Amino acid sequence: MKLLLTSSGIDNDKIGKEFLKLVDKPASEIKILFVPTASRTEEELYYVAESKKELLDLGIKKKDIVDYNLGNELEGLDDFDVMYVCGGNTFYLLHRIRESGFDKVIKEFVESGKVYVGVSAGSMIMGPDIDVTGIKHGWDENDIGLKDLTGLRITNKRISPHYTEDDEEVISNFEEETGKKVMRLVDGETLLIEKNKGDILI
Repeated sequence: MKLLLTSSGIDNDKIGKEFLKLVDKPASEIKILFVPTASRTEEELYYVAESKKELLDLGIKKKDIVDYNLGNELEGLDDFDVMYVCGGNTFYLLHRIRESGFDKVIKEFVESGKVYVGVSAGSMIMGPDIDVTGIKHGWDENDIGLKDLTGLRITNKRISPHYTEDDEEVISNFEEETGKKVMRLVDGETLLIEKNKGDILI
């Protein structure tokens, strides 16, 4: 298992170096399955473009970053070294992953030892649940009425990305009321989870 769960992508040199070390291949040879499904608004799509630019800046070739929208036919999964799941609406992303059966694809990909990179929503879905997602006004809206907020349970870490001090009260109250611990990630931070190694905050 090799998970790079980011708040805002591979947006600094430190995370970039860890990413390349994790994939263990020259950047020019890395093939990425790029999943932008969670992004529906103009602002979210702007960050998708930024994520792609960050990968290109690392030296990954444009032709080797393959867009995949959930529900479409997927061929040649074995050819990819990395699955990169972009941010956007966490409720919508989790719903589409379940609906399309992509949860099984993610689990198999991760179990095969390949690298999973999550950005924001793409990080949150990997935990036990996404309960923390909609607790504050201005965070993701459950506009699809998703009732089952169980995550993919690939890690036991419950992540809240884009953390600022303004969020502390509402997250602390959530932890107190539910007994569920939340890992706060500020933008520019990443949680690295590797099998048989301790979790590292980058």
